[in-house]
Amino acid sequence: MANTTLSGRRIAVLATDGFEQSELTEPKRLLEEAGAKVDVISPGDAKQIKGWDKKDWGQAVPVDVSLDKADAGQYEALVLPGGVINPDQLRINEKAVSLVKRFAEAGKPVAAICHGPWTLINAGLVEGKKVTSWPSLRQDLSNAGAQWEDSQVVTDGNLITSRKPDDIPAFTETLIKALAA
Repeated sequence: MANTTLSGRRIAVLATDGFEQSELTEPKRLLEEAGAKVDVISPGDAKQIKGWDKKDWGQAVPVDVSLDKADAGQYEALVLPGGVINPDQLRINEKAVSLVKRFAEAGKPVAAICHGPWTLINAGLVEGKKVTSWPSLRQDLSNAGAQWEDSQVVTDGNLITSRKPDDIPAFTETLIKALAA
């Protein structure tokens, strides 16, 4: 029997080309296994976005909703996968940053992994918060006023952050628990 912990819940994943393959597909799969409906939201009008799989381009993932049509009010949480290219593009996209802010302002969980917290910096969400990330973001997060720690998952208020693909099971479990509470 399928896990229905998140039955009826809708979760958004904000990503663009260059997302780290496993950091989008694995949380999406685990959230769907828990009963959630997960929509991939992306800027532009592309019908799919292409992942980055360790050292080369990976698989394409269908886009469910264009960023122009995305409404934070339709979802209960936001997932920000990493990869270097993906968050570097999203953090300079005003609509993407605005969507992240709307989730945070509504008190909804915002879960970012690996390089995903870069977008949290541009959304002004890390000052005074405890976070983690891929190690190369430590200085960026500290400069933005965050307290960085090297932990599998760090939760501070509605922010959930993780370091790397190895942390995906704990990252996703933490998000599921936050939504099921």
